[in-house]
Amino acid sequence: MKRFTILLFSIFLFSLHGACKPSNEQNKKAEVLAQKEQIPVQTDTVNGLKKAYFASGCFWCVEAIYESVIGVNEVISGYSGGNAQNPTYKNHADHAEAVEVIYDPEIINFSHLVDVYFGSQNVTQVNGQGPDHGKSYRSIIFYQNDKEKKIIETKIEEINRQLVGEKVAAQVLPFQKFWDAENYHQNYERNNPDNPYIQNVSIPRLNRFKQKFPQLLKKENH
Repeated sequence: MKRFTILLFSIFLFSLHGACKPSNEQNKKAEVLAQKEQIPVQTDTVNGLKKAYFASGCFWCVEAIYESVIGVNEVISGYSGGNAQNPTYKNHADHAEAVEVIYDPEIINFSHLVDVYFGSQNVTQVNGQGPDHGKSYRSIIFYQNDKEKKIIETKIEEINRQLVGEKVAAQVLPFQKFWDAENYHQNYERNNPDNPYIQNVSIPRLNRFKQKFPQLLKKENH
């Protein structure tokens, strides 16, 4: 009788373990939920300068656009938005090409940087910009706190109301980490003006932005 009781108890524990074990679908849902609930990383303010992060197609193009904006001290090309460690240009895995914008909040605020972001791209293009297609070129706008997130969401709602049958394609993600790209990618448009891609894609995109936002340009870019 004692052995029979132990056997029944063992069967009960086994069945309970099986019932509680999450399915693959449940695991996937849990992972998605965890990603949505990621707490954004707040970068430090250094000498009064703040940082913002954007992805919108080729980082050569986006870097040149933000470099032309008043109040922007420096722009660095790199990778963000994924989970892979130590991404490189040849293998940045799930990261998108992105930029780190170092700016003076006394001259230009985050809201205007978001205007630059949406005003310098095709907001409805999914996984790419212009001739660049793929996850590496997807549009992502990163926030570091609830205030920035609210600014982004409000502007997306405003843009979506103006679109007919389409929606803003950019992902809105909590900022986690930015990885600098290789040195030869930095200031690429400025250092390689005769490059065919720069001539045919980057410069025309920059010029379209300049025509749209002349009030936000540095004097040397007018």
